[in-house]
Amino acid sequence: GLIWLASGVSNQIKMYLSHPHCAAGMNAAVRATVRVGIYTGAKVYFVHEGYQGLVDGGDNIKPATWESVSMMLQLGGTVIGSARCMDFKEKWGRLKAACNLVKLGITNLCVIGGDGSLTGANQFRTEWSELLADLTKQGKITAEEAKRSSHLNIVGMVGSIDNDFCGTDMTIGTDSALHRIIEVVDAITTTAQSHQRTFILEVMGRHCGYLALVTALACGADWVFIPEMPPEDNWEEHLCKRLIARTDAVISLCHSVQLVSKKLGFDTRSTILGHVQRGGTPSAFDRILGSRMGVEAVMALLEATPETPACVVSLSGNIAIRLPLMECVQMKTIGHFLVCRSFQNNWNTYKMLAHLVAPKIHPLSVLFSPSQSNINIAIVNVGAPCAGMNAAVRSAVRTGLIQGHQMLAVHDGFDGLSNGQIQPITWAEVGGWTGKGGSNLGTKRQLPGKNIEQISLNIAKFNIHSLIIIGGFEAYLGGLELVTAREKYEELCIPMVIIPATVSNNVPGSDFSIGADTALNTITTTCDRIKQSAAGTKRRVFIIETMGGYCGYLATMAGLSSGADAAYIYEEPFHIRDLELNVEHLIEKMKTSVKRGLILRNSNANDNYTTQFLFNLYSEEGKGTFDCRMNILGHMQQGGTPTPFDRNFGTKMGAKSVLWLTDKLKECYRHGRIFANTPDSACVLGMKRRSLIFQPLASLKEDTDFEHRIPKTEWWLKLRPILKILARYEAVEIDTSEAATMEHIIKKTGEIKGGKM
Repeated sequence: GLIWLASGVSNQIKMYLSHPHCAAGMNAAVRATVRVGIYTGAKVYFVHEGYQGLVDGGDNIKPATWESVSMMLQLGGTVIGSARCMDFKEKWGRLKAACNLVKLGITNLCVIGGDGSLTGANQFRTEWSELLADLTKQGKITAEEAKRSSHLNIVGMVGSIDNDFCGTDMTIGTDSALHRIIEVVDAITTTAQSHQRTFILEVMGRHCGYLALVTALACGADWVFIPEMPPEDNWEEHLCKRLIARTDAVISLCHSVQLVSKKLGFDTRSTILGHVQRGGTPSAFDRILGSRMGVEAVMALLEATPETPACVVSLSGNIAIRLPLMECVQMKTIGHFLVCRSFQNNWNTYKMLAHLVAPKIHPLSVLFSPSQSNINIAIVNVGAPCAGMNAAVRSAVRTGLIQGHQMLAVHDGFDGLSNGQIQPITWAEVGGWTGKGGSNLGTKRQLPGKNIEQISLNIAKFNIHSLIIIGGFEAYLGGLELVTAREKYEELCIPMVIIPATVSNNVPGSDFSIGADTALNTITTTCDRIKQSAAGTKRRVFIIETMGGYCGYLATMAGLSSGADAAYIYEEPFHIRDLELNVEHLIEKMKTSVKRGLILRNSNANDNYTTQFLFNLYSEEGKGTFDCRMNILGHMQQGGTPTPFDRNFGTKMGAKSVLWLTDKLKECYRHGRIFANTPDSACVLGMKRRSLIFQPLASLKEDTDFEHRIPKTEWWLKLRPILKILARYEAVEIDTSEAATMEHIIKKTGEIKGGKM
């Protein structure tokens, strides 16, 4: 259904932060809560210094304004402060806090913090009636005031770098912490390679090994120590055997150990990263996550009733959900790795890539004659290069070798496949590839086209039994061409899998593509610097063109993460009247204390309203009020070091594709050879909601706009109203067909396969 958010809502919402530590991305949540609250007609308050400010009252509780949360997105920490508060743990402290809220007529609290802060907020709500009764009896509030504040609504958002809160895939601050860690790891790795040293790193995480595990995946660490998986009794011997074969970058995470230098005599250095992991500029993901959670928190408060339990806003895949707060807190006692599927997947992938030795005998060898005892899997990169491609290749190669296959590298895309640029690739050759941008295999945009016959001949010549195609929309189209050609060329009747990898994020069958997160962070960082320039010069509007072809993903998400005033995309048609409204909006904005503007435009948003046209229009209409500058970011968006997400995503996608092909090869073995011509033997591996799933290429054709090279259904379009609301546009229509409702956590028990490491 569609609803209109009307102004004039009588609720009062208080912005509330109470975690003793801060996490990057909290300010995005603060900003969104304030602006959406004001948009709905609520009066919003800041409470400075967490629970202590709530207890002390006075100047610690101040009304928030639209302008007061400007220029917050790029700031780390929390601008409204946070502090430990022993007073709030005592009833007399909570009485003072309740009195301060009642006097201001505040009956809605939005709490950003960890499980301790959220538990305290829930206790505060549980005893609210008792606190009001005591305050009335003491004469500190009147009976009328008590009646007006008869119930307290609470919604929580989890801000923690540890990602140890059950019920959400990611907590605010985790992704930014991973960015800081990976920056350090990359720097240390180059030193390790130069000096042939072993480095041991300790990262934060308390009792949760998420940061250590994901970092280990993202950098290809030789060993990882995490609380959830204690090492085996003979781990020292196992570790030493692994390190003897390595003389350069060996990164061990979570616990510092002296074993390496004492037993092996290796030149070893230890680094404890400490609080650098909490600081710095928030990543694009954390800004968007904080913004989405802030919006959902306000909606939850406005919809709450006295019977509604305190809830926490969580992320499930790409969907915002609401969960009962205390259920989440109680589930934590079970253990994070038991209730988090993502954690288990990360662990299983890391354990397979880092700790298993490739079998000498191929598991499918019993199916073949001696001359065909090896399975050959070829890997090809297609389309424009992007960060994370190499991580996917590395993972696929090593997983294939572990499975006993021979892995073949195809250089320069489908051209290389037709020209015979195919050669075996080894375990060692892909070492260190996770942190490298671009495509080490080389890639081209050309489709199979007229080279289909030559490609089929080379598939037979090099005895290729299955094919992994990593790339963007060209990879998808090329896969379709190969499948169509199966009718004519029997050699193409082999299992195939397409792994989406493109900054445009426009491959059907997947919510995300490898490389898009890195590009998004590049755009966001650039916009931060541009906004900083505008903040200094005042009265300036920047118009920035992003990549993406006809897909507006980058422009939309960068608009959310950078606080843009508008983002023009092809999927949402715009006309001259829309441009006029945007200009008028900026003219009004220049009358406030926020004297700058940021406009994003997707490269193919409109054939006639080009970036140059927009620049000319805004420059002319803004004369006397603001001036304009134009930036076309270009191919810088395709380069750079992969982000933690793209490294981890690529690693898991590469591994999963090979495991799927291994199973599919068993199914397709017929009469002494591989023969695959069913629709489900050629699939796109994509992320849908929170799962990696395989979808037949043929089944995705109906959801594809081939002319404009985009899926017909794009989940992120539902986030565009948030961008407009946060930019202060009125009468914004919101699609609530997937509105968050209260859900419950289902207990998951059992052990991770493989047990200890």
